[in-house]
Parts: sequence; structure tokens; C-alpha cells
Amino acid sequence: MREVAFIKQNKEKWLNFEEAIFGKTLKNPDELASLYIQLVNDLSYAQTYYPKSKTILYLNNLAAKAFQKIYKTKREDTNRFVHFWKIEVPLIVYEYRRYVLYAFVIFLSFVGIGALSAAHDDSFVRLILGDEYVNMSLENIEAGDPVAVYKSGSNWGSFIGITLNNLYVGIKSFIYGIFGGLGTGLVMLYNGIMIGAFQYFFYQEGVLWESVRGIWIHGSMEIFAIVIEGAAGLILGASILFPKTYSRMTSFKMGMKNGVKILISTFPFTIAAGFLEGYVTRYSNTMPNWLSVGIILITLSLISYYYLIYPFILNKKLKNLHAVIQI
Repeated sequence: MREVAFIKQNKEKWLNFEEAIFGKTLKNPDELASLYIQLVNDLSYAQTYYPKSKTILYLNNLAAKAFQKIYKTKREDTNRFVHFWKIEVPLIVYEYRRYVLYAFVIFLSFVGIGALSAAHDDSFVRLILGDEYVNMSLENIEAGDPVAVYKSGSNWGSFIGITLNNLYVGIKSFIYGIFGGLGTGLVMLYNGIMIGAFQYFFYQEGVLWESVRGIWIHGSMEIFAIVIEGAAGLILGASILFPKTYSRMTSFKMGMKNGVKILISTFPFTIAAGFLEGYVTRYSNTMPNWLSVGIILITLSLISYYYLIYPFILNKKLKNLHAVIQI
């Protein structure tokens, strides 16, 4: 069957299904499950015979929304809070996975630019980090404690101040996406270049390892969260620039809603990073290597799993929902 005929044959059914999912008239879970199975069959058919078609994207998106609807109605005892973190956010991340990829590519490119600029221009680090910070860091390096800056202030005060600042950066990165994603790009540019120059500075001074084992105790989740927040900003920008088949306002509302959910999902990681920076990083030079490296690997693994692996696992379950529904 040609794709045009396939779409014409099923268009009315898909539109009815959209109404069942997004409309105000609620259908019972069993009816939704039956409709979903038909949708999964259509999706499988399209994946087989029209592998490069946009029809697959449409059906997959519709299936994702259906999964959320069915899951909520079939499992009314499920806590809404748990559902948000366990189901809703991962499905949104999967739906917008290419924007997560874009955010990582953009951010890492800026990190590389920062490091290369620092390597070829001796004044670049001072331009980015400031003379005061560079001079202080040089004094700390000479004293044998490159990350002594993280020992200043009280544990509690550092935790609160750092966390609030990081939350502000994340929210700003998302909101600036309203300028077609350019504002978000600028936030990532600044932070990426700063990190690249920052780490090259420690490399140049021969204390890269000491800086890594200290800074990345909290930096693994902090920087990763910034990238995810950047992805949320890009989603918001794309919803304005590329509304697809929706009206621009409808697309913007969808982008804003989904972007906010992704943004909120980063807050626990940002708070955890602030806690580590306030209470743990300051002791990095006295703790054994295995402990500092272990903390870095554990924190990085947790946030990586949630945003890069779990959404794909959940999506695989989504494709076999007809079996899940029977459980």
C-alpha cells in the first residue's frame, strides 16, 4: 500500500484517537487500551513500509501521549508525583531526544572553544575568569590546595547560595529560549567557554587531576543539569520557529509546557549538586582518590541514566503496551 493511501485509510481513526486523548470527553481505560493497540499496529506497519516517513514521528508522538493517558487511568492509585518523575518526564525527554543531543553538541563545542582559546591566548583565561579569581587560584595552587576556594564560607551558607545561583542559571537558560533558542545558546556559550578555559587553566598549571577529583564531585550533576536545561530552552525556541502542523500559539504552549516539565526535573539534581559542593567538595583534597572518583562516577551515572538511558527503556515498554496493560 502506498503511504498516501495508508494515511487516507487511517486518518479519521487517528483523528478520533487524538480526540480521545486530548479531548474533554474521557473514555474508560479499556476503550483507550483497545484504541492504543490499533495505533501500535499502525505504527509498526509504518515503521516497516515507510521507515523515513514523518508519519512515524506523528504516530510515535501520539502513542507517547496515549501511554501517559492510559497509565493514569489504569493505575489510579499511582501517586501523581511518582508518575511525573517515572513516566511523564522520561517520555517527554524521549520525544525531544534530538534537542538533548543538540544541547550536548552545542555545549561541548563551546567547552572545546574555551579550552583552545585558553591554549592559544595567554590572556584569555583572565578575560573569562577575571584577574581576582585567577590570582586567588594561583595562590591556592602554590599553597598545595587548588580547590581551596570551595572551602570558603559555611557549609550551609555555601549550599544555599550555590544552589540558588544554579537554579537561577537553569531557569534563565530555559526562559531565554523564547528568543528562538538564541538566548539559550548564549547561556550555554558563556558557561561552556568558561568551563573549557577553567579546566585548561588547571591543566596548564599542572594540577588538572587535583581540580577534576574535586570540582567534578558536584560538577557532574551541576553541568549535566545545565545542558538538560539548555535542551528545554531549545525546545521552547523550536516551538516558536517550527510549529509544524500546529498554529504557532498552540506549538508555543506545547513547547512551554514540556520545556517547564524538563526544567523542573533538573531541580533535584541541581539541589543535590549544591549540597555536594557545600558539604563534600571542600574535603576533596583529604579524601582518598577512590572515594572522590566513586562519587563522581555515581552522580554522573545517576543523571546520565535518567536522561539518556531510562527514556529509551520506557519507550521500548511503550511499544509493547498491549502486554503491559494486561498486568
